[in-house]
Formats: sequence, C-alpha cells, structure tokens
Amino acid sequence: MTERTVRVEYLARVEGEGALTVRVRDGSVENVELRIWEPPRFFEAFLRGRAYGEAPDITARICGICPVAYQMSACHAIERALGLEVPRALRDLRRLLYCGEWIESHALHIYLLHAPDFLGYPDAIRLAKDHPEAVATGLALKKAGNALLTLLGGREIHPVNVRVGGFYRVPTREELSPLEPVLEDAFLAAERTARFAAGLAFPKVEEDYEFVALRAPDGYPMNEGEIVSSRGLRIPQERFEEEFEEVQVPYSHALQSRRRGGGPYLVGALARYALNRDRLPPRTQHLVAEVGLEPEVRNPHRSILVRSVEVAFACEEALRLLRSYGPPDRAWVEPPDGFAGGVGRAVTEAPRGILYHRYDLGADGRIREAKIVPPTSQNQSQIEADVRHVVVGAIDRPDPELADACERAIRNHDPCISCATHFLKLEVDRG
Repeated sequence: MTERTVRVEYLARVEGEGALTVRVRDGSVENVELRIWEPPRFFEAFLRGRAYGEAPDITARICGICPVAYQMSACHAIERALGLEVPRALRDLRRLLYCGEWIESHALHIYLLHAPDFLGYPDAIRLAKDHPEAVATGLALKKAGNALLTLLGGREIHPVNVRVGGFYRVPTREELSPLEPVLEDAFLAAERTARFAAGLAFPKVEEDYEFVALRAPDGYPMNEGEIVSSRGLRIPQERFEEEFEEVQVPYSHALQSRRRGGGPYLVGALARYALNRDRLPPRTQHLVAEVGLEPEVRNPHRSILVRSVEVAFACEEALRLLRSYGPPDRAWVEPPDGFAGGVGRAVTEAPRGILYHRYDLGADGRIREAKIVPPTSQNQSQIEADVRHVVVGAIDRPDPELADACERAIRNHDPCISCATHFLKLEVDRG
C-alpha cells in the first residue's frame, strides 16, 4: 500500500485564508478537503437583537470586495418582511451600484489573481513588470467600478449610503453625467480584456456542472428573478432553503451547500452566463460572438473569459442606466404602518454567485434570527470535485506541480474566503 498526501497550507491569490489537503492511496484519490480555517465570524449571531436598519451596514463588513451584494440581499429580504415595495427608479439606482461592484470585483480577479496562472507568473507584481499594460487595464477598470461605488454608495469600500427602502441620498443628473465617458472607456477596456482572455491557452476540461443562478423576465440578473438551474429547477427566491441545504464538514469553518437529496452545484459567472446568455445587451452580445464564446461554458479555466464578458455587460448596463436616469421623487420609502413582525428572504447575484439572506423580524423591528449563505460556501463542494478531477488526471506529477494545478482549479472559481491574499506554504507528506 502506498500513500501520498499533498498539503497546501496557504492558498495563494484567493481572497482570504484557506488550505487544501489531497490524499492518494494506491494510485487512487482517497479524499480532497478544501479547508477554510479562519475563525468563525458570527455575523448571523450578532445581528440578533439589532434594529433592521442596521443590517445593510453590518453585513457590508462581511466582504471588502463585494459589500454591495451583502447590502442588496439584506435590503431585499428585510423589505419583503416589512411588506415594503421599492419603486423602479430606486431599484435602477441599486442596479447601477451593483454594476460598479461587478466591474471592480471581476477586474481584480481577472488581472491580479487569475491572469498570472495563464501567463506563467507567481503573482501580479511580477506580471506587471513584464506586462504593465495588462495590469494598467485591470486597475483602470477597477477605478471605474469604484467611481460608481463612491458616487452612489458614499465610498469605495463598505458603502454608507445604502438603506432599507432605498438610499440616504440620491445623486443629481449633473453628478452622474461625468461618469459616462469613464464608463465608455471602461467598456472599451472590457472589450480588450475579453480579447486578451480569448487568446489564452486553456487546458481541455469539461465538467458536468449543475448551474444555478437567478433569471428575471428581462435583463441579465443582479437583483431580481427566480432561482433556476440547468437541470430544470425553477423556484421563487423564498423557497431557497426548501431546495438547498447547508452541511457541516469537520475540516472547515465554512458550511457547504448542496441540493437537498442531491449533490454539489455551481453558482457565479459560468452559471449566470449559461442560464442568461440571451439576456445580454447588444454590444456585449457582439463581443461574445467576436471572441467565439460558446453558449454554455463547462471548462472552469475559461471562467476568466466569461468574467471578462460580464465586465463588458456591467459597463454597458451602467451606461444605459446613466443615460436614462432621472432623480426619483424620494431617496427612500418608509415601510407601511402596522408591522407585526415577519420573515423575509431574498437572493441577489454577487459577482461570485447567488447570495441568500433570511431575516426574522419582531414587531419592534429588531432581528430575531438571521441566515446568510454566501456564494463560496455554495461552490465549495463543487470546487473540491474539480480538484479531485485535476488530481486524477495529474496523479503522477511531482508534488509541487500537482499542488500548483490544484490551486489553479480553486482560483478558477474566485473563492472569496474573507478578503485577503496570502502566499503559498506547501507541506508534502508521502506516508
């Protein structure tokens, strides 16, 4: 009997601190463990007893890269509990804010975390030395996204202008107008990014994913829509917990989500694109055709190209919303009188995939219970399956090469473990 254990103690170029253990016995993969070992953060626990209006600001602190996603899911869920209907003008502003987050988050992952894998560099610092124009494009895109976050959210990180019912303040037309040329330039940069990504060399991989995403009656999904899957699921957002469950694994501080009675599933850019390709607007559709992107992408390495297309979409959509903008009559709407308590549930599309929130509110407006299911916990089981397939196909490679291939498989999905990056520390136990 021969045993081989490969441990990656610190995953490189992911947001947060995680590790990977792969065990091989007699030439077969015994198990794969993606370990998220950072201490639990207890956001759900310390939301209890808080006034519902505090939830958007508190949950934004979960992620420095995707705070808007947490704010949007929180607002939508609480508004449903309150029976509060937000008018279209304010919903459009929220969508515009979300565009900013998609642009800056995808740009960060594409250029600083993912591109080095394809170009043979250990990190973006060394990539920038030889390809300064690529990194400059990524930073310009991130700056454009941050400009939207600053104007609508009050600041780039952890926006402070979002509230239940709308915003504390809405911009004037004159304040938004200067962003039009910025976003036009950003769309051109997104086109260059997609062409750059299309020219990369991709390993030949095909995974049998069950894609899960939102799908709305019109428009590419962000804040609205039903939950659908590539295997026929179609449910309202309120039924999320009927179809998906979280399970505890002994080696990770993150719960893992699975289909009830089924297995892993995939959320994020690949899923949104596969289930909503027909919802992309004209300029982005033209870009999809130009770069030869297939209708459904099951090669996880090609996720860098799909994210590039989503950056272009977010720029095009932001321009549409900017050009049609007229300041709403009110910055926010108040909940109806006579609230006696209730439960609200909502899903929005974070850059990394669907993000579920549930809040149980008392008659006094305080949170009795909160549940938050982030995209990375939903993808964790599928990421482990991807890594297992990598190991099966590369089992005879030396440990450092095998560890690198496994890390690449993880970075394909842009896991947001807690918003920090760490370099690789590798331990090999050959048994």
